[in-house]
Formats: sequence, C-alpha cells, structure tokens
Amino acid sequence: MLTTLNTSYTDTRAADLAWTLGREPLPALATLDLELSGAQLQLRLLGASHQVLLEEERGVCSETVACIAGSSTPLPLGVAKRVGDWEYEFAARVEVLSPGSFAGRAQELLALVSDHPNGLAGVFPGSPHAFTAMLAQRHEGQVHWRTWHAYPQDGQLVATRTRVGVRQRTKRRDDAREKSVLSGR
Repeated sequence: MLTTLNTSYTDTRAADLAWTLGREPLPALATLDLELSGAQLQLRLLGASHQVLLEEERGVCSETVACIAGSSTPLPLGVAKRVGDWEYEFAARVEVLSPGSFAGRAQELLALVSDHPNGLAGVFPGSPHAFTAMLAQRHEGQVHWRTWHAYPQDGQLVATRTRVGVRQRTKRRDDAREKSVLSGR
C-alpha cells in the first residue's frame, strides 16, 4: 500500500533516528494490520518514521525507530535481546548514494513495497524520494520485517531488518535431555 503522508519531516536526517523497544503505540499517519499465521502485526508510519506492533499468544513486542524528543538511544547497528518468550534481533545500516543512484533505489523500493500485500509505504510532501517503507513476512515460525527511511537531501537511505521468533533451546540442553531419556533417567 502506498500513501502520501500529510505532514512535514520530523526527523530530517538519518543521524536523528533513535531505536526503542517496548514503547506504547504512538500516533500514526498510516497503518497496515496484518495476520501472519497467528501473529497480529501492525505496521505504523509515524510523522517521525516507523513503529511495529507484534502480538501473539506469547505476548506483545513493540519496535520504534523514530526521531523522539528526549530519546537517548541512538540507532544501533545491531541488537539481540530476549523479550519474554521471544528472541528479538535488529540490524540497521545507512547507505550514502549519489543523487542518480538514490532516485533509482527509491523508485525500486517504493514499487516493491507498494505492490506487496504485506507492504506499507508513505511518501512525504515535497519530494517523491522522501519516504518511509515497511515490508513484513512470516517464515519458519518467525516474523520478519524490513524498513527503509529515505533522506534525499543527504542522499542517505537507512535500512533496518528485524526478526522475532520463539526462543530456541540450546543444543547442549537438547543433548542433555536426549541422554537423560536414553539412559532412562
């Protein structure tokens, strides 16, 4: 789904983005509600970038990447955490592109996301290449999403990817359990 966001930039450069986990829902300019094999996912475009709300029988997970006044957590390159019964992994990178490359990449990403049933993209007024885009899927019992935040004035594209899945038992514990069962203990 592609929409025009009726607001101006709140985060004007990639360096203004911050990451938080567990934040309450913020006012959204556009949302997309998805049901992915038992997982309820809401993709949210904010005036300050994105928020994803995931709800399953195990609980709720909320990720926010935005320019938030007073936030002291900058956008990390990577995060791996346990959130309740889930394993949460996040990664981000900033690409710096020439104006021609940026325009081509922006068109490619907007076409990919706007035509996808699990995609949401919002274009900010003033530039067809100023956008935030999100794409989600469920694969092998895990929920994945990717986001792109475009800053054409600086030629910067911030790409994030997130994976949330059920906490996996370690192989050592599985091996110990198997030995216990085989030995009759």
